[in-house]
This record gives sequence, C-alpha cells and structure tokens, in this order.
Amino acid sequence: MHRNRGFTLIELLVVIAIIGMLSTVVLASFSSARKKGVDARRVGDIKQVQLALELYNDANGTYPVQGTLGSIPAGLAPTFISVVPTDPKNSSPYVYQYISTDGAASPAACSATACAGYVLRADLETQGHTSLANDIDGTPAGVDCADISTTNYYYCVQP
Repeated sequence: MHRNRGFTLIELLVVIAIIGMLSTVVLASFSSARKKGVDARRVGDIKQVQLALELYNDANGTYPVQGTLGSIPAGLAPTFISVVPTDPKNSSPYVYQYISTDGAASPAACSATACAGYVLRADLETQGHTSLANDIDGTPAGVDCADISTTNYYYCVQP
C-alpha cells in the first residue's frame, strides 16, 4: 500500500520562517544600497553646482550672492547649469554660503564685486561615506561642516 504524503505543518512553518529571515536580510541590504545611492547623487549635485559656480566666477569675476535661506542662487541656471539641483528626498536643502573679501558672511557685506569664495554643503545619510574623507571640515563662513556628530554627516566643498 502506497500512501501519498503531504507536508506537515511543522515543515511548512520552518520553510516560511526561513523565507522570512532571507527576505529581511535582502530588504536590509537594499535599504543600505538606497542610502548610498542617494548620497552619491547628493555628492554629484554638489560637484555640478561647484563647477557652475566656477564658470560664473570666470564669466563675472566674482561669486554670486546667496539666495534666500542659504539656497543655491537661481542666477546660475540656465547659463551655467541647466537646472539647479535639489536634494533627492527634499529632507534638507543644499546650503550655499558665500565668503566676502573681508571674511564676513552677510548679504550686505558681499557686494557684486566682493564675493571671494563660497561653501557648499549637502547632508548625507551614510556614516563613513567615502567622499567625507576628501571634503572640508570645521565652520568656514559660519557653515557647520564638522562630521563629529553621530547623526549629521556633512559633505562640504569650497574653491
């Protein structure tokens, strides 16, 4: 007598538990890869804006005065960059702070001919991102670029 046997309840529960653990591991790795991808875009955006600022400086002999609330100046587009980039998640906007020739950082201190430099900052999500080893740290022009916090990772550049 030959009997057809199916799976027992215990066997089905073990298989379901294994599938659940594997899917958790896969989803965790996707989350990490997503954060790294978004951070790579932020770094790329900052480098594009930096290039546009250098082109602006080459054409005008000065860097532009910052926009409202430290935003990237709209005057860069479309002449020096096609579109001014924004943060992929819109969680924290990119920061642009000019540096005047006397070191002051206020709109009144930087006239059309007195902007000597700038600081650009993007907030990254990944601790230990490779680009953090090659950026500036500290507080140039009053912009917080220090990576000493455990929750904020700032990628900052200046000319």
